[in-house]
Amino acid sequence: MRSQRGAARIARARSRLKPLVLSVSLAAVLLGGCDHSDRSDWERKNDAQLDRDVSDPVPPFPAFPGRSTLLEFEPRAPRDFRYYIDGATLNVDPKKGVINYVLVARSLSGVENVAFEAINCKSDEYRVYAFGRADGTWGGRPGGWRPIAESRQPQYRSLQRDYFCPQSNPISDAEEGRRALQDGGHPWSRGFDADSARRP
Repeated sequence: MRSQRGAARIARARSRLKPLVLSVSLAAVLLGGCDHSDRSDWERKNDAQLDRDVSDPVPPFPAFPGRSTLLEFEPRAPRDFRYYIDGATLNVDPKKGVINYVLVARSLSGVENVAFEAINCKSDEYRVYAFGRADGTWGGRPGGWRPIAESRQPQYRSLQRDYFCPQSNPISDAEEGRRALQDGGHPWSRGFDADSARRP
């Protein structure tokens, strides 16, 4: 008698499970057939950024900065650090509007932070390729391009506006950038004519 009741209970349970299994299977089929191309603007924007970072290779790492080639500049911000560009590492791609360089930020206590970075004058963005280690080597994962306007670090805006991208125009070569750093700013950033900056 008990065995008959048990068999009846199992049969009823199986009958209740069938619709549930069918519902789950149907949901899986419907989700699998959904058109995922209808994505948000945020998703499309970030996909494009990811594709751009992948297609924009990291340049070869330069030699670690030496003190004899450091050129100091002053961002327009409270001076908790002293900022330097290693003039020997300046590299300019005028077609892309990209300037690569090594930045040294020295705290008031003498601690130095070193980074291999880039600024894109055409898109108003910056990128950090690597950070310097205490043993004089490079490390860290390359970052993507980020808007300068959204950065809390004052050096990016200053390098873009006053030295490397005056009036949104990229410098033509590394020597022009070194001159701007030595002179305390690019002449274009003060409204001067281009000829005074790009003298032979």
